[in-house]
Amino acid sequence: MGRELVRQLAAEGCHVAMCDVDAEAMAETAALCAEASPSSRITSFVADVSDEQQVLAFRDATARDQATEHVNLLFNNAGVGGGGSVVVDERGEWDRTFGICWGGVYHGVRAFMPMLLQADEGHVVNTSSVNGFWACLGPGIAHTAYSAAKFAVKGFTEALTVDFRLNAPHLRASVVMPGHVGTSIALNSQKLHGRNPKELTAEQVAEVRERLRRAGLPVDGASDEDIRQGLIAQAEQFRDSAPLTAAGAATIILDGVRNGEWRILVGDDAVLLDQMVRAAPHEAYEPDFMDRLHAQGALNFTGDADRP
Repeated sequence: MGRELVRQLAAEGCHVAMCDVDAEAMAETAALCAEASPSSRITSFVADVSDEQQVLAFRDATARDQATEHVNLLFNNAGVGGGGSVVVDERGEWDRTFGICWGGVYHGVRAFMPMLLQADEGHVVNTSSVNGFWACLGPGIAHTAYSAAKFAVKGFTEALTVDFRLNAPHLRASVVMPGHVGTSIALNSQKLHGRNPKELTAEQVAEVRERLRRAGLPVDGASDEDIRQGLIAQAEQFRDSAPLTAAGAATIILDGVRNGEWRILVGDDAVLLDQMVRAAPHEAYEPDFMDRLHAQGALNFTGDADRP
């Protein structure tokens, strides 16, 4: 979604600064923008958004390379899956997931606030998730780090709508809550946590096998290579079988920003899930809740225990 937001903003004539940990991916995005929107200035900067000093360096590079003292739009969109269980999973992965999904938003707002305040008008757009109001992927999958972070993003952004109204009335804030969007987050998350499916060690395969077993998947007869290939296939299926493309998601987000919406649900599945959780919140974590979602055609993707 980040790439598509950059492309669509550049196509609208915006000058854009982006950061990521993946320099190669940013170079590809910048090249696409240069070809389609040559009049837009594109700044690329390698930064880990969980590290506040790196985000501050990104802000300084933005001001320098774009020759500006202000920004009008701030998109905090970085995300990673992992750290599902606070009980049985490694704390390092839990903290890393939370640090990116929540810390990236907080650091971004803090770092760029002075430049937002310098603008005639500005808008902060923070990406949460349907997991920001429903902390679950199904009855067999723990999802604590990602969900906790996305709930934090949702609450923070809602609070910003009031904070801005009182203390910076020229600023607005929107929280974005996508459902299943066709991105490579599942595969990229595994790589970021040092578990590239193609390169899993025997020890890592054993850990994945146990995680899948806890999720109720039949893996006892699978070889180590079966596990590796299965993870790749599931990540690709998550990307390729989604009901909404990244380009479609970016269009919904930008349309919502233009329309001044503070709450942007992305995808029909996000709308349906929001309605169902609101209608029966006490049932949201019962085993048959997922069955009812599936019966209405939502979230029918069958993922592994590492799905973000």
